[in-house]
Amino acid sequence: MILLDSVTKKYPGDEEPALDDVSLHIEPNEFVFLVGKSGAGKSTLMKMITKEELPDSGKIVIGGIDLDYVKKRHIPGYRRRLGVVFQDFKLLPRRTVYENVAFALEIAGMSGKDIRKTVPKVLELVDLASQAKKFPHQLSGGQKQRVAIARSVARQPKILIADEPTANLDKLTTREIIDLLKKINDFGTTILVTTHNESIVNNLQRRVITLKDGKIINDQKNNGIYKLDDTPTPRQSVRVVQTPGHALKNRRRVVM
Repeated sequence: MILLDSVTKKYPGDEEPALDDVSLHIEPNEFVFLVGKSGAGKSTLMKMITKEELPDSGKIVIGGIDLDYVKKRHIPGYRRRLGVVFQDFKLLPRRTVYENVAFALEIAGMSGKDIRKTVPKVLELVDLASQAKKFPHQLSGGQKQRVAIARSVARQPKILIADEPTANLDKLTTREIIDLLKKINDFGTTILVTTHNESIVNNLQRRVITLKDGKIINDQKNNGIYKLDDTPTPRQSVRVVQTPGHALKNRRRVVM
């Protein structure tokens, strides 16, 4: 579902690479936390997946799509295959909750009839049906994040990427957002979350990947806990994922 093979990225002017020979394989329907200190490479890795940045070397295959073959004019179409949630919501301030979600479907080319069927169902999923006519400034932080999630999953993407989705939210609201992401994961969506929130990582105990200085130093496949170093835990030994060699043989060109 998400495959990085020996990916390296160095920004001009930096002495060290932001990503240094990173190999990673995330299976369909996994729920994965990506943790690390600021500057560890988390944001760069996310930008590699969304093709906001290009690797200097290595291979990236997302949902069976070899990103080498996604030309510049095809990038918007590729990104519509993903769901992306940001910590600052990125809602349209002059559109209602309903209109924010509907707009994402309009861009994807969905018909008005299908939009009218889909949006109420998505708002029901995120428990915002009663807030459909409100504008972003009338919502709480948690409600705004639910709108952002609704907008991201309205097209039923196979992969949802959430970059610090609980930043600046209180403890209860944070739990509600994570519960919502778990629900979406239960429907079959692969979830990748970057976070600095130790509590939610430790409570959920899913797969946890730790980045440090652009390298994966720890990959806890099961019952993972928040840790920023490469010291093995008593519960399990450290295992660095090796990319399956056969996975790159069947890469295909993208037709959009």
